[in-house]
Amino acid sequence: MAGASAGVVETATPAPVTDLAPVTVAGAARWLLLLGDGGIGRWDVASGSFEQVAASSVPAENGETGSDERPPRPRLHASADGRFAAVVTDYGRHGQVLDLRTGEVTMTLDNAYGEEWTVPFALAFLSHAGRTVMVHRTEWNRLDVSDPATGELLTPRDLTGHHLDYFHGALHVSPDGERILDDGWVWHPFGAPTVWSVPRWLTHNVWESEDAALPTCDRDYYWDCAMTWIDGTRLAIGGLGNHVDAILPGARVFEVSGAAAVEVATIPGPAGRFFSDGGSLFSTDAGGLHRWDPAGGERLGTVPGITPTHHHRAGGVFLELRGDTVLTWAQAVTTT
Repeated sequence: MAGASAGVVETATPAPVTDLAPVTVAGAARWLLLLGDGGIGRWDVASGSFEQVAASSVPAENGETGSDERPPRPRLHASADGRFAAVVTDYGRHGQVLDLRTGEVTMTLDNAYGEEWTVPFALAFLSHAGRTVMVHRTEWNRLDVSDPATGELLTPRDLTGHHLDYFHGALHVSPDGERILDDGWVWHPFGAPTVWSVPRWLTHNVWESEDAALPTCDRDYYWDCAMTWIDGTRLAIGGLGNHVDAILPGARVFEVSGAAAVEVATIPGPAGRFFSDGGSLFSTDAGGLHRWDPAGGERLGTVPGITPTHHHRAGGVFLELRGDTVLTWAQAVTTT
């Protein structure tokens, strides 16, 4: 183990890793690893302890061809408590849900319902009423909520009269689990991220995601971009401009209140992936990890030597997967 740059630590992975997901087990921050052979294991980066707990068998995909398409790639999602994992193919069709207590596959997923190659596989775990549930795309214009332990559908409904002309994309759940941000698009095409309420969807209005989703912004031919929740009501969406050919680095900050998502700040500069610790906005580029004030827009500091690909929000750790090693950083940003 060797330091890469001021507080950045480099650690070898226990096996070839395809993806990671943050979990909290017995109050301790851990990582789930998706191995190159489909295995899934829990890893404590600090101690080096690793335990394989399950194995997925999602088939590899070649995808379609076209200038605007992205190659299919495996992706690992996990419930916050580390009990459930979903292995899916971003920009592809297939996926599985596994109960990591037993290692059993509880659900088989198929995302082949239209233009799936244009978006990451729409899926997210969240907690509602003390229960872990999973949101996932079941048609190109439909999301459902299921019980990952049994596969039970929790949002049965008829979409007659509620048809949505919207291709669901990457899903981002607010830190309090109250809202979902959906990075989807509409034909012709416009990227059009939307937001809606989880409690209303699951307790009052089964058509909440169709009828009550709040618009944020729309951009010609531009979606699948950086975005994150800053806290329970504020979110940041990457890219300044209204057309893919004129997008500039930056973040647009929206406040969700009542029946509207209102743009409250514009920050030139942030690029790459976006993360948040609940107060600051973080972005990544070749210069490292940057911290921004989401209200005033000032850059507050930089950590060189790491370009994080993952963030353990509960554990306060930023992680970059780099070949057969990871770089981690878990200290306060130095003010510049």
